[in-house]
Amino acid sequence: MWQRIVSSEGGRSALMISPPFLYALLLLAFPLAAIFLFSFWTQDFMTVDTTFTLDNYREIATQPIYGTLLKRSLYVSACVTAVTVLLAFPVAYYVSFHVRPERKSLWLFLITIPFWTSYLIRVFLWKVILGFNGVINTGLINIGLIEEPLTFILYNVNAVIITLAHAFAPFAILPIFVALEKIDRSLLEAAQDLGENRVMTFFRVTLPLAMPGVVAAVLIVFIPTIGDYVTPELMGGAGGKLIANMIQTQFLALNNAPLGAALAIVAMVCVSAIALVFVLLNRRWLRGRS
Repeated sequence: MWQRIVSSEGGRSALMISPPFLYALLLLAFPLAAIFLFSFWTQDFMTVDTTFTLDNYREIATQPIYGTLLKRSLYVSACVTAVTVLLAFPVAYYVSFHVRPERKSLWLFLITIPFWTSYLIRVFLWKVILGFNGVINTGLINIGLIEEPLTFILYNVNAVIITLAHAFAPFAILPIFVALEKIDRSLLEAAQDLGENRVMTFFRVTLPLAMPGVVAAVLIVFIPTIGDYVTPELMGGAGGKLIANMIQTQFLALNNAPLGAALAIVAMVCVSAIALVFVLLNRRWLRGRS
């Protein structure tokens, strides 16, 4: 039996994919299934009632605070994604088209340097930069542009967006760079030979061919930012908390894991729906241009 499995092509393929499949099943599927199951239970302090109920979802639908936090989370994620991708594209474009091939690896090395430091350290550094007596306020006061420190750049949604955009910048630059590297340069030369200027060549040739990288960057940034709770906790203040902070509060502070699980499921469904719509719209747009 074992020799028959090993000798067949299908058996060898099954043996090759079985370790990563089991790994994904144990570390992804089972935890998600447990969270989904928990969302239909209730908890009274340390006692978990496993009776099937929709009370958690009813509470989410009826209590305005959950809808407010979810809308704020989607808004912050959308802003972070837009800012990050718009700033990442010029960097990736410059490295791909204007940096000599032997120096591209150095530039990529410099782009990934932020990964060398802890995420918490980077957040605290932005806290120092944006603080009441931080680098920005001190510098603006010293050069005479302002008389009092700016208060709208810390402990609000703006600080969360700035910090997350910086933290996820490398995740946007790298996929866009890979997509730009795959573009055949002869296509750009052909477009210019046919009378297109540089701007129209970019919009009609370069950008459409780079869209897979842009889509990947959008999804890579948008999906994890909506689940980030460290940055809103440290930088957002009372008005910058997101849905992830409420999930963390339900699980740890309020000891209400079922409601936290239901909030997590609702957030995942919203993110999945938005990501799917974005991918479908992008695919239709690419078909329309082809």
